[in-house]
Amino acid sequence: MLESDMRLSGPTTGQRGARAASHIAVAVLASLTLAGCSIPLAELPSLGGSDPATAKDADGYMAVNLTPAQRPEKVLPPEERTKVENELIAARERQAAAAAAAAAATTTAR
Repeated sequence: MLESDMRLSGPTTGQRGARAASHIAVAVLASLTLAGCSIPLAELPSLGGSDPATAKDADGYMAVNLTPAQRPEKVLPPEERTKVENELIAARERQAAAAAAAAAATTTAR
């Protein structure tokens, strides 16, 4: 075979190596790009991340047929609720009065 025939027959060894290196680089970049879209390793079922106690719905809502767990504390009786509401109203009125007095003091000080 002539030297000119060898050049026309295909890529040289150096060109094959460069092509292989570019294919590897493309594969590495593609895998890194896709890794950004993956789930955390702790949530992979093969690593034991599918614990039903920590499993959650995709949208964060409970299933329709599930009822929430009962609260450990009891609901306030109406008398206590009225008392707490009145205390909160009184605290709000005290804060409003203090804010009005502070605003009046700053406007007269100018």
